[in-house]
Amino acid sequence: MPERITLEKTFKPHWVWAIAFGSAIGWGSFVLPTEWMEMAGPLGVIIGLWIGALVLSLVGMSCGFLVKAYPITGGAFTYAYLAFGRKHAFFCGWFLILGYAAIVALNASAFALMVKFLVPEFMKVGFLYSVAGWDVYLMEVLIASAVLILFAWLNIRGADATARTQFYFCVLLIAAATGVTAAMVASPATAFSNMVPLYKPGIPSWSAVAAIVAISPWAYVGFDTVPQAAEEFSFSPGKATFLIIAALAVAASHYSIMILATALAMPWMNLVGRHDLWGTGQAIFDVLGSVGLAALVVALCMGIFTGLIGFYISCSRLMFAMSRAKALPPLFSRLHDKHCTPYASIVFVCAICLVAPWFGRSVLLWVVDMSAVGISIAFIYYCAVAYRLFKWHPAQQCPSFCKEVSPIKKLVALSGMVCSMGFLALLLVPGSPGFLETPAWIALLCWAGLGLVFYVLLGREYSNTSKAEMDQLILGQAAA
Repeated sequence: MPERITLEKTFKPHWVWAIAFGSAIGWGSFVLPTEWMEMAGPLGVIIGLWIGALVLSLVGMSCGFLVKAYPITGGAFTYAYLAFGRKHAFFCGWFLILGYAAIVALNASAFALMVKFLVPEFMKVGFLYSVAGWDVYLMEVLIASAVLILFAWLNIRGADATARTQFYFCVLLIAAATGVTAAMVASPATAFSNMVPLYKPGIPSWSAVAAIVAISPWAYVGFDTVPQAAEEFSFSPGKATFLIIAALAVAASHYSIMILATALAMPWMNLVGRHDLWGTGQAIFDVLGSVGLAALVVALCMGIFTGLIGFYISCSRLMFAMSRAKALPPLFSRLHDKHCTPYASIVFVCAICLVAPWFGRSVLLWVVDMSAVGISIAFIYYCAVAYRLFKWHPAQQCPSFCKEVSPIKKLVALSGMVCSMGFLALLLVPGSPGFLETPAWIALLCWAGLGLVFYVLLGREYSNTSKAEMDQLILGQAAA
């Protein structure tokens, strides 16, 4: 059998929680509240996001079951191979790479957007061209690129140092966001009556809530960084389920308080009708002035930075696992001589993301919308594999890796799989609240076609490697 490259076990429990929570938050909770309220109204957004968190907890528990049984990096790619074989694993991994990388690029563009809000004239230096209605400036490109390069370098410098930094960033994020919300509630210039009507007028309340539930996989994506990092745990993998659920609960609470802080500033229908560059930032500034805006900027920066760290970790570990299994070139499974990180994968993610700022934010948002499909597919695989992992009763015939009789865990996995299929249907079924726009469909088909070409032309070694060798490369000792 070939030598199997492994990662160092350095991650502590609170670091892993921070990676999951920080990835799930990112920039969206600070930048998108006005857009979400325009879709569903304040209460519709809060209810929809909490329903999404509860549903995704089923997926999270399935992830936790799998990590406890098979603490191996690669996440959905590894588990899809375990239960359904290498074709399913490649299909799942291919879409996840794009999903993770797109969110890395979007976080960098969100940082440039924040700077554009704070110093608009500075960012309008070096006009280049317009793409899909979005003006692209050289200064925006340079700032987004600098952020991408900086965080790629930090991730290469060491997994333990990066994860520790992630935890500190998350603590500062929570403190700043909570402080801003408390100040908004206490301010005499705000009122809870500004949240009326609670739902978007003109549509049924269930439809408003469903539109938010449809984006929940994207809003919370990041909790699946836990299985991606499982091989680097310095603690018992049995804690994974708790860490995932804790990350989802804190993330849902954080989303809720940011919706509350935004909606209190003025009648929310007037706020969303203004179409400010950064609606939440403008609302906080109008009430709390420069001090409140500064605190919000700190929280937003922490959200962007934690998203960059988390998804650099997720994408590089996924590419490392796929390369180790010969699904990607061997370059991506090389580890840094000093820092023992998959540096080539990190550099590659940085390189492809550096292209994104040149296309403008509108095009990038189409790609991210499309990537939600790949993320939903991964959630289905997590639950489907967990469903196969457990038996209903001792006499049941199962694949060889099914060892434990656990009807409750099997029912949780089945429920999560059905709900994840519902998420995917909301994106793909015409007439659904979250149905993809035409540009996102084009991007999805292009990526699927590219993956098919790659698999047919370049995946011969991956396809022809014996199952015994593939088990060793992907599962290691867990194959026994």
